[in-house]
Amino acid sequence: MQAITISPPAPLTAIEPGREPGSLEREQRPGSLAVRPTFEAVYAETFPIVWRSARRLGVLPSAIDDVVQEVFVAVHRQLEQFEGRCAVKTWVFGILLRVVGNYRRTRRRKGAGRSTSSVVDDPDALVADQALGPLEQAQARQAALIVRELLETLPETHAAVFVMSQLEGMTAPEIAEATATNLNTVYSRLSAAKRDFSRALELRAARHKDPV
Repeated sequence: MQAITISPPAPLTAIEPGREPGSLEREQRPGSLAVRPTFEAVYAETFPIVWRSARRLGVLPSAIDDVVQEVFVAVHRQLEQFEGRCAVKTWVFGILLRVVGNYRRTRRRKGAGRSTSSVVDDPDALVADQALGPLEQAQARQAALIVRELLETLPETHAAVFVMSQLEGMTAPEIAEATATNLNTVYSRLSAAKRDFSRALELRAARHKDPV
């Protein structure tokens, strides 16, 4: 496998003057009017969503670096074929789902159990709003842990559409593109995921005597 060093992207303050934060730098394709984003721009733009979504979809903390590296190795290898027919985030998320799917199938073959949650390794806990007070930050971390715990009760396909729609704000057509799935199937899975998530939340609240 081609080695690509994985490290957090540069902060937005390092963006060149006149360039909007979050925008993708693009380079011209030889002999074509089409443009494609550079790997560096794709990496900076999508690293956060890849890292936190991999964790939400059940990748263990000990495997996060390897899984994220595998995603960006694939991105680097396939970037020449990206034609801009969908958003870069959508395209990268499709690669992420394939890599995470392979990871989970390998774990099942090895008979590995479910992942365990902790405040330290939760993606949302790591990016808690520092403007919040200690109590609010603790509550935010606890809520994030509960969400991931409940996601692990959903079927893989339902958890994926739930994460994309409810946590990452992707539209149904974007989800259909990322998952190579019929749009009606996406709506059906999302509806089922919302229903199952709500039911799991209610059961957890009753079990722990927590407010829903």
